[in-house]
Amino acid sequence: MPLSTDTLQQLSKLALAEPASAAYKQVLLSLALPLTAMSKPTVIGISGAQGTGKSTLAALLATELQYRGIRCTSVSLDDYYLPKTGRAALAEQVHPLLAQRGVPGTHDIHKALADAQQVMAGQPVALPVFDKALDERRPDRPAVTLDLLLVEGWCLGLQAQSAAELVRPVNTLEVAEDPQAHWRKYVNQQLAGAYHDYFCLLKPLIWLKAPDWQSICRWRQRQEQQLWQQRGAGMSDAQLQRFMLFFQRLTELSYQQLPARANYTVVLDVLQQPTLSC
Repeated sequence: MPLSTDTLQQLSKLALAEPASAAYKQVLLSLALPLTAMSKPTVIGISGAQGTGKSTLAALLATELQYRGIRCTSVSLDDYYLPKTGRAALAEQVHPLLAQRGVPGTHDIHKALADAQQVMAGQPVALPVFDKALDERRPDRPAVTLDLLLVEGWCLGLQAQSAAELVRPVNTLEVAEDPQAHWRKYVNQQLAGAYHDYFCLLKPLIWLKAPDWQSICRWRQRQEQQLWQQRGAGMSDAQLQRFMLFFQRLTELSYQQLPARANYTVVLDVLQQPTLSC
């Protein structure tokens, strides 16, 4: 079965060059076939660093699977962020760096886990919505019963590091603002707890593999430039550079862990042209 007209129209709006568009179509077809055939209800994970196109892939797959008769939608792990007040409490009680949303520990992971369990039990689920511009939650979506939920997030599938691995700082943020490793130890504890339980439910796991950390930073900067063009607001270059440091440790960890854990790997070249590797 070829890709649906709706999927192709959605893909055309990305204005990709022809080689990239053809490659993306092949990836979508190659993923849609096994996802259509697998037993349901189920929850599928799409992991990948910032700027790799997780939300785009999730939206395109959801459109295609709906065309194939599957009650499907997508949600981002970002939609489960704690509100500003919740993160402020963590910053005061645990570590100041937890005021910044992003790392494990800054999500309502128990709701994420409960939502996934409801989907798998065939029960209606009201998925959350987080407004990043306001840095606050919005009302949940109307409750729906799903055959398949696509969850996309930058740290999906990662496992906690050993105590020895946490000792060495990976960047200037950890050196200057987490010298005793309290922040990264807390984040690591979260990965070992409810996040681990949640990630175990996401099967299969699809990983969007960027070439390297430098490419990720360039792609994220391009996203920020687009936000400036669309909204006239965003982070400065200095703010963005600091922001990315929060994600570096676990993003680099993904290259060590996810090759063995991901069921499907979408390899992205420096131009973000995808190739599916099973």
